[in-house]
Amino acid sequence: MLQAEHERCFIPTSDSLLKPREAAAELGLSYPTIKQWILTGKLESVKTPGGHHLIPRAALAPLLKAAPKRKESRERFRNVSGRNQLVGRIVEVKVNGLLAKVVLSIGDQRITSIITADAVREMQLRKGQTAAALMKATEVMICRV
Repeated sequence: MLQAEHERCFIPTSDSLLKPREAAAELGLSYPTIKQWILTGKLESVKTPGGHHLIPRAALAPLLKAAPKRKESRERFRNVSGRNQLVGRIVEVKVNGLLAKVVLSIGDQRITSIITADAVREMQLRKGQTAAALMKATEVMICRV
């Protein structure tokens, strides 16, 4: 009896538990989808004393076969026809919700771009890296300074 109770109370080790965002990334799904699956019981989870959900890695196994394939690499975007490129060093990356602010230092000038947070994560942009700002516009305005 004691042995059976002990087995029933088994708690997986911390290295076999994933946060919902980690599980979502592994499955190639969105965080809201994982949360919905947890709340509806479609995905097994362990609740922490603080009320957070952790997902046993073993619970993902059946879903990994059905999960969509990883997105293809961004390699195909490396060769672009745009010639208006300014290469500089990333001096700031701030992610806020769905958007991200990326600031490049080019000489003594700075260029700020607002892009999606997904793009920042996908390209793994970090402060100190070299990056290029690509401009595509039908008009370029010049101002005398």
